[in-house]
Amino acid sequence: MFIAACATPQASAPAAAPMAAASAPAAAGKVRVQWLGQATTKITAPNGKVIVIDPWLTTNPKTPEAYKRLEALGKVDAILVTHGHGDHFGDAPALSKLNNAPLYGPAGLITSVTTLGILPASQAIGFNKSGAVMPVGPGITVTAVHAEHSSELVYKNPESGKNEVHVGGEPIGYIVDLGNFRIYHMGDTGVFGDMKWIADYYKPDLILMPIGGHYVMGPKDAAFATRELLHPKYVIPIHYGTTPLLKGTPEEFKAALGNSSTAVIALQPGEMVEF
Repeated sequence: MFIAACATPQASAPAAAPMAAASAPAAAGKVRVQWLGQATTKITAPNGKVIVIDPWLTTNPKTPEAYKRLEALGKVDAILVTHGHGDHFGDAPALSKLNNAPLYGPAGLITSVTTLGILPASQAIGFNKSGAVMPVGPGITVTAVHAEHSSELVYKNPESGKNEVHVGGEPIGYIVDLGNFRIYHMGDTGVFGDMKWIADYYKPDLILMPIGGHYVMGPKDAAFATRELLHPKYVIPIHYGTTPLLKGTPEEFKAALGNSSTAVIALQPGEMVEF
């Protein structure tokens, strides 16, 4: 396992400078995970296929400037969205259109997306908890699991210019099974008892875990879930520090976790880790 900061262009470098580092295939047999702020995560499989989860980049204050251009992500093969809130769904339609990549999400949310004409039904695929899809072909399976949160889609009606609130479906998390490595992206969630069942059944190696508090688990709850329910090899803290309400920090999470066999990998937005 190694951690590396993504390439950031110098002032005189072309805007696309980070693309090579960000989009290069992982080493043979390796999985690459890049965190870009809030819940935005780019996963590069050993075969080079790229899945982006909860893309919110262009207006995310914690996203590195180099990645506020969606093109800087390089080729994206599939997009997953955990729920309808803007800090998770925000750039998903634009990224889907840019790459002609399918967007997967909770069935209720995707029904709103297609009904409103945000994306065509051929490009937006809904599924629900315990449902499994292969968004980039055989060998990589994504399963929807429970999350304890809410989900609404705020849509700006182009005719009236006013915001409307539409069905966002039930929030979900994702188990991304890459064959030799399993990632659990929790989306936004509070603690729930069936986290233990998810851990026992899917056996994730890495968990992307919200720790910011207020809308999601804070450090103490996240540490309890890690220590008592999930027992992963690795945790990457996410969904903190983006707004004043998300006060939890990786340092508080580590302190609350105490002695544990779980390795906490605290990335800065834009950094990536390879397993």
